Amino acid sequence: MTEQAPGPSPGADAVRAWTDTYFNRTKAVVSRFGDCRVTYAVFLRRPVISAPRLATTWLDAVAAARGTKFDIELMHREGDWVGAGDPIFYLSGSFVQLADLETLLLQKLGAACVAAHNAYQMCLELPGVPFLAMDARHCAGAEMQDMMAYAAAIGSEAAKREGARGFIGNANDATAHWFGAPRGLGTMPHALIGYAGTTVRAAEMFHETFPDSDLTVLVDYFGREITDALAVCARFPDLAAAGRLAVRLDTHGGRFLEGLDPGSSYAVLERHAPQAVRRYRSETELRHLVGTGVSAAAVWRMREALDEAGYPKVRIVVSSGFGVGKCRVVAEARAPIDVVGTGSFIPEAWSETYATADIVEYDGAPRVKVGREFLLRRNGARKRNGEGHG
Repeated sequence: MTEQAPGPSPGADAVRAWTDTYFNRTKAVVSRFGDCRVTYAVFLRRPVISAPRLATTWLDAVAAARGTKFDIELMHREGDWVGAGDPIFYLSGSFVQLADLETLLLQKLGAACVAAHNAYQMCLELPGVPFLAMDARHCAGAEMQDMMAYAAAIGSEAAKREGARGFIGNANDATAHWFGAPRGLGTMPHALIGYAGTTVRAAEMFHETFPDSDLTVLVDYFGREITDALAVCARFPDLAAAGRLAVRLDTHGGRFLEGLDPGSSYAVLERHAPQAVRRYRSETELRHLVGTGVSAAAVWRMREALDEAGYPKVRIVVSSGFGVGKCRVVAEARAPIDVVGTGSFIPEAWSETYATADIVEYDGAPRVKVGREFLLRRNGARKRNGEGHG
């Protein structure tokens, strides 16, 4: 993963306008009555993957702009698992210089750590399948877009250390560097198929414009996934035989894949993964297995159709709601997925992303509010550039 400064964010000169007023007033009070050196413990209330770089890089930039120095003791290396309430890092420095930074600091940590944990879990649920980050369109602006791409890359690297394929890239150029890539990946949206008038014509237009690129074609626009997938294969037999052609399933949850209904969906899984439907399932799990949209049965049915027509090397790309739970269920059904496109590592329950910072030392004296004694610094903290806890 390539090192790079974080994306758009309020600079050091804009902190006062963006921080909470009580922090600005605390800064004024401490400035009047005398500065002291403080240490903050920075943590989340739920298990996460450590993703502190955006926060610590910003702290370094603010310190440089203010002509001061902050000491950061990183307790968990980037990509390490962190338990609930366990400080990710301790931050020490002048109270006057740190008092007004808490609001923006926490914004840059919590969501990244939770998204990294989601990405990590998703990759481990489907360890043999590569993922493509498609989060950008669901982000609230460029700063969140940069944060979510960074988080997916960190979660991916953590999963790769446990044997997963992880994320192979993302869908836009601006954040591709987090995945060690020069540019984003992707071929066509539904809009291109609407413009072309048919799925085959859209594929032709794309191939004529980008003849050296592999071709991934959306096949759900007209509700004829099987028919249009086979038509594209017949139009590009050389690409199909060379493994350079893929079909992407993005069937929405309002209907079944072409030719399927509840009964035939169960029948598909009985042929390929009967154990997946013979155990108790929640309503959500059943929908992932045999319901509408891109279910495990839909993927298996597409694989059947491609193989029966003589296109075993045509790959299947899936998208549409592939979060941790859906990845787990389709993995249990051994769905023959070649690539997952997803932005579902973006946290669903935003309240889970709330990071917290408490001061635990004033001029070296341990002191913290009652109930947070577990945050007091223990021996063994490691500097950011040293080796952290595994």
